[in-house]
This record gives sequence, structure tokens and C-alpha cells, in this order.
Amino acid sequence: MKKLSILFLFLLPLLASCEEKQVYIVYFGEHKGDKALHEIEEFHQSYLYGVKQTEEEATASLLYSYKHSINGFAALLNPDEASKLSELKEVVSVFKSNPRKYSVQTTRSWRFAGLEEEGHNVNHGFGGGRDLLKRAGYGKQVIVGLLDSGVWPESLSFRDEGMGPIPKSWKGICQNGPDFNSSHCNKKIIGARYYIKGFENYYGPLNRTEDSRSPRDKDGHGTHTASTAVGSRVKNAAALGGFARGTATGGAPLAHLAIYKVCWAIPNQEKADGNTCFEEDMLAAIDDAIGDGVHIMSISIGTREPTPLKEDGIAIGAFHALKKNIVVACAAGNEGPAPSTLSNPSPWIITVGASGVDRAFFGPLVLGNGMKIEGQTVTPYKLDKDCPLVFAADAVASNVPENVTSQCLPNSLSPRKVKGKIVLCMRGSGMRVAKGMEVKRAGGFGFILGNSQANGNDVIVDAHVLPATSVGYNDAMKILNYIRSTKNPMARIGIARTILQYRPAPVMASFTSRGPNVIHPSILKPDITAPGVNILAAWSGATAPSKLYEDKRLVRYNIISGTSMACPHVAAAAALLRAIHPEWSSAAIRSALMTTAWMKNNMGQPIADQSGNAATPFQFGSGHFRPAKAADPGLVYDASYTDYLLYLCSYGVKNVYPKFKCPAVSPSIYNFNYPSVSLPKLNGTLNITRTVTNVGASSSVYFFSARPPLGFAVKASPSVLFFNHVGQKKSFIITIKAREDSMSNGHNKGEYAFGWYTWSNGHHYVRSPMAVSLA
Repeated sequence: MKKLSILFLFLLPLLASCEEKQVYIVYFGEHKGDKALHEIEEFHQSYLYGVKQTEEEATASLLYSYKHSINGFAALLNPDEASKLSELKEVVSVFKSNPRKYSVQTTRSWRFAGLEEEGHNVNHGFGGGRDLLKRAGYGKQVIVGLLDSGVWPESLSFRDEGMGPIPKSWKGICQNGPDFNSSHCNKKIIGARYYIKGFENYYGPLNRTEDSRSPRDKDGHGTHTASTAVGSRVKNAAALGGFARGTATGGAPLAHLAIYKVCWAIPNQEKADGNTCFEEDMLAAIDDAIGDGVHIMSISIGTREPTPLKEDGIAIGAFHALKKNIVVACAAGNEGPAPSTLSNPSPWIITVGASGVDRAFFGPLVLGNGMKIEGQTVTPYKLDKDCPLVFAADAVASNVPENVTSQCLPNSLSPRKVKGKIVLCMRGSGMRVAKGMEVKRAGGFGFILGNSQANGNDVIVDAHVLPATSVGYNDAMKILNYIRSTKNPMARIGIARTILQYRPAPVMASFTSRGPNVIHPSILKPDITAPGVNILAAWSGATAPSKLYEDKRLVRYNIISGTSMACPHVAAAAALLRAIHPEWSSAAIRSALMTTAWMKNNMGQPIADQSGNAATPFQFGSGHFRPAKAADPGLVYDASYTDYLLYLCSYGVKNVYPKFKCPAVSPSIYNFNYPSVSLPKLNGTLNITRTVTNVGASSSVYFFSARPPLGFAVKASPSVLFFNHVGQKKSFIITIKAREDSMSNGHNKGEYAFGWYTWSNGHHYVRSPMAVSLA
């Protein structure tokens, strides 16, 4: 026994050294500015020398040294080493990289937003875009950096005809790879890099058949978002089957594009199920983008659940971008309709929700009893003869769990029960496009994709591999009732067609993540909504429109949905504003977009959710973006880098910038100068301060008005603001008071009520949404 004890003690150091190592990010905040780049890496390496047993191990453990603006490094550490580093005074945070924490959040939209040059804008409050594009020079000399899955450079959307010279301030590179070199860059794509150390550390060497070890996009998502933001104008573009045919264009078609590939195909998994983006790779990309000289960042990447600030790589990177006055737009996430699901909720990020446009793709369905149902699809196949119709739950194999019998999951359907039939499958579990593939595998002739109750009547279209149409929940129940009431149910699926000027629009997407903001409760998020449902844009030449391995179809343009698609719309609008107002801060640009947003649809009614109920600021923020209006907002809510540092002091993060010390008493977190108001658990009365800056006429007078949240009173002091020059600032106090009869009016504790307040001079309407709950 004594020998065993001695042996165990001898093995302890060896066991500790063999303890599983994972990538941790060690974050110091901002650089002091007193070191050269090579000295910064040596400085970071010195911390590893302090916790590793040998210099060789310390050197080998370093993945990234963040040198340009972000001060930190990513390294292989065990929990004990990470804990030792986290105890150091100069370290802001140490957090572990989670391999599945981040993923991508996956034409007509610009005309709907009032920015299209050709044709006539529909009269729904979004007009004036032609003048904006010309004033902004279509985005000339503005550089948009895009973090995503890369780019397909051969797409016509990335031609550089008509592009101006590359800005002299640009410091980026065109990084070579096996199938990507400097010849793929031009005056449109002026830079391209890829970041794979975190991915390969976790998964091992990249499988070259699944992805390209270069900036090349073999997924489609990055190409789609890039062309949505700054794609060149391409006439006669269309999805598979000719759907959505028209001129494809980015919102800022003459802006320059810098690609930062950070998202990669997950080994041995369908691309349709998403990819993965490692935190350490994204931080390296953001750090390089800041150093390269981008003006705007578009990041259509998010988390499945809210992430604490000190462990949020995108939030940390974006904070350093704001010091360089870079506007960062991010996807709000696709975890709706559940509440409190937001990604990217920090106040220095423009958080973008997703809504629809005034275009539909009607895929007619006719039941055997003559009932006609207008589904939606972008599948270019039809069944113009009646076929037997079956509900998936009645056609499953014997081993399928009862709770997913309606879902058409892989290998769940019985070929004997499905062959030659149209199958009604329900949304819920599994990929939409994979459900169609399962019906085809089982010998089905077509399928109907029915929404779950949570998805309501928000219909997402896909390019399925067999005749198919998608229907809302109410129509799905009608079809199911028909099947249940008929001995031999039949149906046929007609050819789909594109419908423009569809009403009502916009409608909030069911998938868009929602507030309240659980990470920053005093900040109302999302900030804004933009087109993110059924968006046409460029596509990778290496990926099928369904992104399924068995689908061998290839397309140049594809229609997909997600807050990923909404994000580059707002990034493009920010690029146009940067071109018109280069002196504006990133906070001023965000404010202009938010305070000019629109809360009504093209029928003049409040924007609705997927079930037809009035949507709230927890879904759309300030409303649907209106780029043309944002160029002339009248007033802006500005914020300096120091203001953000003070916000962090109030939040409890005190050592981000070495040259800044938090005051003994931090300002109220509710006084941060944000263009919206969020007050959780209000007890009695609260005064909050805001400051507006005049960016309109030199002499103007603005009057306060409010539509208070139900159960609360709102007033401002002063209630009239007088300005006599551009750039003049005026502060005011808003008093929010809970009415004594709030509880008797059915307002429950913790339940939010919504309203807004407005400053107007008769020409400008500077509106801010409010969300307030009772303690």
C-alpha cells in the first residue's frame, strides 16, 4: 500500500501536466500604446512563461497575440493555469473558448427600404432613397469589413466596374490559399484573410473536401451577406427557377469590401445545419480589421443564448472598434420567438432584428375537396395531378419517438406508407430542407411544410429537392383537418410565382431573437429591424441552394432568411451615412438610424408579429430602418469613448483602458446617452438624463411629446429645446413615474409596457422607444 501511495505522489505532477488543455482567451483591455508589435507578442508570451513548465511549452501554447487594438491573447491552458492568470490585477477577464458558442445567423429588400434607383417606391414611408445614394456616392471610399464564411470572388456581384481607387488609408492584405490568391482581389474586394487556428486546434486539420483553407466561401452564407451589403449591381439576377428576378445590388454598391473568414464547415455534418465560428479566430479577425482600416463591420454571427459581457468575444472586439470610430452591426440572433434570447446586446453594437419585405412566392396548393391554399415556395417543380396526401405522423417507421413523428426527420418515414404521396411535415425539430430530402428518400412525390404554432404564419421559403410548398400554422391545421376527415385525401402542388407589393409588410420574423436584454438590462435591444426574410443575394459556386450534400444543383443567386440577412442591410446603410457624414461618430450613426426608424407597415398599421399581433420594441427595437431619413435625423444622441468607459464603470468593468480611472462614484447606468430607454423593475419615480446634438438646421426649436407605456407617466424638463447652431448640445431630464392605478389596470410586476417619446420641430421627428416594468 505504501508503494502505491509513493507511486501516486510521483504521478501527481505528470497528471497535472496531462490535464486536458483548452483554448482560453486572456483579455487585458486596451493597449497602452508604448510597445511595438513584436514587443506586444513578447509581453503576452511572458505571461505564459509564468504558468507553463518550459519555454517550449509556453511558445507552443500561444495561438494568437492580439496586437492592434485588442490587448490579449488566445492560448492552450488547463483550468489551473487559466485560474492563475485570472487572478492578476491587470487581467480584465479570462474565459474559455466554446466550440459551438457562435454560428452564423442564417434585390427587392433595398427597393422596399426606399433605396432602389429604378422604378417607383411604394408609398409606405420609406421614400427618398435615390437622393441618398447620389449624396453618398453609392458608398465610394467606404470600406466594409465582413466577418463570415468567406467570399466567392467570381460572382458578378463582386466585379469592380465603376469602382473608385482603393482608399489610401487601407493597410490590409489579400491572403493566399490553395484556391484563392491576390488575383481574386480587385477594387471591390480589396482585402481577404482567413482565421483557422482555433478551429483546427479543436477539430484537427481542415477537411479540404468540406471547406477551403483560404478566404474562399464554400458555404454560401458569407457570399450572400457580402453582396447584400456592398454587392455591385447585377441585372437579371434570379434564384433557382427564376424566382425574384430583377437587379441584385448591395445597399452601398460602390463601397469596398474586406473579407475576414472566421466561420468553417463542421466536420461530417450537413452545411445546412450551420457552421461554427471560434471566438479566438473572430477576435484575431476584428483586431486585424481595426488595424487594416475598415470603417464599418458587418458580423452576422451570434450565440444560441445570451453571453456575459466579459466572455463575449464579439462584444470585446466591437468595443475596441468603437475607439477607432468603426460602426459595428451585428445580427440579433435566430432564437425567437422565445423572449430574452438576444445575441450581441452591448450598447456599442447596432443589434439588428429581422422582418419581411413586400414580396411573396405563392406556391398554390389544391386539396381534393377543392380548397385552395396559397403556400409559399421557391421550388421550381410542380405536381399538376392529384396525388394521395398523408400526414407524416401516419407514415413513420416503427422506431420513431412519438414526440417527433410529424417532423420528417432523417430515416423516420416508411417508404411503404409514403411512396407516390404528398407528405405533410411539421416544423419544429430538424432542418426544413432536410425534411424534403427525407420525403424524397422514402419515395414521396411532394411535400407540404407546415409551421408550428410558435412559427405562426411567418413562412420561410426554401429551394427544396422535390415539389413542395410551405404554409402557416393556421393553413397547416386546415390541411390536417382535411386529412383526418377524408378517407382518401388528395392534393396537388401548382407552379409557384413571385408576387410584388405584398401586404402587409414588413412583418416581424418568428425566428428573430427578442428582448428583454438580460446582459445589459438598462439598454433596450434590438436596436432596429431590417429585411431578413426570403432575401435574394449572391451564392457560392461550391454549394447547393439547399446546402445538402445530396443536392447537386448549383446557383449564382439564392434566397435565404435570418437575422444574418438583416445585419448587412444596416451595415450598408451605415456605410452610406459614413460617406455623407464622415465627421459623425459611430454612436451618431446608430442614433440616426434608430430615431428615424418606422413602426408601421405598408398598410399604415403597426408592424405585426408572426401571429398577427402588434409587435413590440423587444422584436423591432426602434422600428424598420429608413436609410434615406437617417441621413437627416435633425438630432442625434452622441456618445464618446469616455462615455462608454463610464458606462463600463457603472456596469462593474473598471480596468479596460490603462489611461482611464473610474470615478469614485460611477454615473447611473440609466443615464448612458442611448437613443432608447429600458427601465426594468421601476419602483416609484425615476429621473434619467439624455443629451441631444443638433445636426440639422442651425436655428431650430424642438418640442417634446410622449406616448407613455401603459401604467406610467412620462414628462421632460425642459419640454422645449432651442438651438442656434449646428453641433450645439442640449440636455434634458425625463421623469418616468408609475401610476398609482398601474396594478389595477392589469399591469403585473415584472411585465414590460412599451411607449415612446419624440422631439419634433415639425420637419424632423426624433423618436425613442421605451420599455418599462414595475418592481
